[in-house]
Order: sequence, then structure tokens, then C-alpha cells
Amino acid sequence: MHRPLVLAAAAALLCAGCSTADAGNRDKSAATSPSPSSGSSSGSGSDVRAAVAALREDRAGFRQKFELEGEGQVYGLTVTGGFDFAADKGHLVVDLPGGAIDHSDQVFADGKIYVSGVQGIGEEAWGVIPRDKAEAHYLLRAPLNDPEHVLQQIAAMRKITPEGEENVQGVRAMRYRGILDHRTVTLRMAPDVRTRMNQARDALGSDVPVFADAWVDGRGRLVQIRMSVNMSGARVTLNMTLSDIGEPVRVTVPRTADTVPVTEVGGVLNG
Repeated sequence: MHRPLVLAAAAALLCAGCSTADAGNRDKSAATSPSPSSGSSSGSGSDVRAAVAALREDRAGFRQKFELEGEGQVYGLTVTGGFDFAADKGHLVVDLPGGAIDHSDQVFADGKIYVSGVQGIGEEAWGVIPRDKAEAHYLLRAPLNDPEHVLQQIAAMRKITPEGEENVQGVRAMRYRGILDHRTVTLRMAPDVRTRMNQARDALGSDVPVFADAWVDGRGRLVQIRMSVNMSGARVTLNMTLSDIGEPVRVTVPRTADTVPVTEVGGVLNG
């Protein structure tokens, strides 16, 4: 089986595992994952939301690492690029070492997402889809790797508590920990994936436990984000570091003649 297919199967298995987890598994997961207190510091929540809001009016470079662990195996892909959040434009590259399709370029501009390597449209062509029509097909993945989607989810963290200062890329930053509720986790998920998540929540009797962390430096800047879920022997983690905040982001939009409109873009590389 090609590695992307294994990753896709493992991601689907995670949701299946969630839906069949018994109370013992649920208790074990809660015991092994840091649990935020039932009371949230309003100041902590304000700090995180303010940092997210500031970044969404700015620009930055970013690197995401998505990892899925299960059955003794670890599968991972990386997303790197730059984004001008204020201007709603950016570029990124997705890499999955060892995959049958191991690389994709994506450009965000003018309310559209341009994607290279889309099957069925020609090797040199770019698929183009309205940004607001893209959907997420895997747990903790953003629609077509949209970094602003991750910021929206982090801004919706609940039960936030400060966990102390840590060094992040050579900068001292306060780490805040919280949880993401079901609505936030399933934001813009494809219908079939949302259905599995709904089934998992119903089987558990509560939201699937998704933890989130945000690191904010002394200047109030968001410098790192992490989201994770660990259920029934499978673990998914998304880590995103931010750099070069405020630096210009240059975007080259593909020529119209090189683009083909698409209604859906699937595959592990595309979220």
C-alpha cells in the first residue's frame, strides 16, 4: 500500500476508534492527557485571542508538521510557506516524503486557491477552487492547508489556562493550554468526515477530547500553535510555528491559461 493511502486509512481508523472507545479507554485518555481546569482565566483567553487577532492583521512565515501515530508507525507531512493574512494571500508547499504523490504547491489569492498536482487535469495545470468552498477531510487538517483556518480554531479555544513560559525558537513565550469543542473541531469538515465525528461524539457521550496549545511571546505575538488528540491507541498532532512576522510575502498567481476550475480537491496532501 502506498504511504499516502496508509496515512489516509490510519486517519479514518482514528475516527473509527473514537466511535468504539469504551469508558475505560476514555478514562485512560483523560488520565494521560493534561486536562485544563473547568474554570478558565478570562485574561488568558483574552491574551490568546488578541494574539490571533493581531496576526490576522499581519503577515508571517509558517511551518506546519502533521503527524499521525498508530499501530507502532508514525506518518508525517509538512506544510511550509508565507501568508499575508491581512491581504488574504499566500503560498505554501506540502511535502509527504515517500508518498506516491509527495509534493504540492498551493497559492492563495483573490478568494481562490490554486493547487498543483491535481489528478486528472494535466501535469502542468493548476486546479483552482474558491477558497470558501474547500473542505477538510481529516481530523486536525485545514481545508487545503489554509493556515488561517488553524488561527480560527485556536481563537475558539475554551477553558484556557497559562502553563508557564517556555523557549520557542529562541524566544521566551507563555504557553496557554485549552480545549477545542466539537463545533470548532468539525469546522468546514466534509460531510462524510463530520458524520464520523458526530458518531464518535455520540458514542463517547461527550466531545472527542482535542487539546490545543498557543505560545504568545512578550510582545503579544503568536509564535507557535499545537493541536492534538489521543484516542484508542492513535494520536494525531498538528504543530505550527510562525516566523518572520511582519515581513513581506510575495505571491505569484498562476496564469489563467494554466488553470482548470475544480469543485473538489482530495488526497492526503490537500487536507
